[in-house]
Amino acid sequence: MVNIVALDFEAPIIEIENKITELQQMDILTDKSSQQAIHNLQTRLSKVKKDIYSKLTPAQTVQVARHPNRPYTHDYIQYLFKDFTELHGDRTFGDDQAIIGGMATFNGTHVMVIGHQKGRNTKENIARNFGMANPEGYRKAVRLMKMADKFNRPVITFVDTAGAYPGIGAEERGQAEAIAKAIFETSLLRVPVISFIVGEGGSGGAIAIAMGNRVYMLEHSIYSVISPEGCASILWKGANDPALVGKAADALKITAKDLKALNIIDGIVPEPEGGAHRNHEETAANIGKVLTKALNELEKLSPDDLMEDRYKKYRALGVFSEQN
Repeated sequence: MVNIVALDFEAPIIEIENKITELQQMDILTDKSSQQAIHNLQTRLSKVKKDIYSKLTPAQTVQVARHPNRPYTHDYIQYLFKDFTELHGDRTFGDDQAIIGGMATFNGTHVMVIGHQKGRNTKENIARNFGMANPEGYRKAVRLMKMADKFNRPVITFVDTAGAYPGIGAEERGQAEAIAKAIFETSLLRVPVISFIVGEGGSGGAIAIAMGNRVYMLEHSIYSVISPEGCASILWKGANDPALVGKAADALKITAKDLKALNIIDGIVPEPEGGAHRNHEETAANIGKVLTKALNELEKLSPDDLMEDRYKKYRALGVFSEQN
């Protein structure tokens, strides 16, 4: 991938990558010493990536989850699915480009794919509202889920949003109701629902399309009721204070490891060395393996069992105790 945006803690990685690029562009590649130097640098690069990414703080994980070069829903559709036909509109207000969806096939199985979509540049981000859906986006998702249910197609969702759009127009058109309706309707589906948190899983805007029989997270994605900045702002008026934002990120338990330990998610999908933004194809392949296994498991269940499986999954979340 070219023109990767460098995060501050990735400086050692970028330095080695630049050295490798310089050597590869020289006219002495036939020289054995140069080839050995490149090999040594590549070995060192792999080690540095592993060292850095195995010790990410929650705040650093947030940066990786938001990386602008990270693969989005369109990328996963390109790598994993065939015969994708995008479906538009909620049949009520309009077509929200922050959520895309349509029919496709996965390894010969007819499925419905739905996901948040961010843009790669300013123009695309404005058109897609930076992946923050309006009510019509969630109503479109519900429409497609019901279509999938009607035609017995498993639903595959990709979640990557900072949250549902909080604008005045969105509130006037019933944002909270649209999210609640999406969660409710998903709970009633009689087909398998498999969700992947692939970047940011922000609050109700994420869970609106993430109430799956199986929910997985990419290794360096995040999933939270609120952003670290929002939490820091509410608790300490410190949305612009990196130390307080980092403190909030630690407390929120937003990483894949934290959420797997809490049984909020069903599994963690490994990312390539240095994060998903460095290798879209490998990331998609890793998701494909998990998706294949999940479909094989869920397709053995009857429609009633799928609903019961989803019901038990979400009723079991959380731990509490009572005292007299």
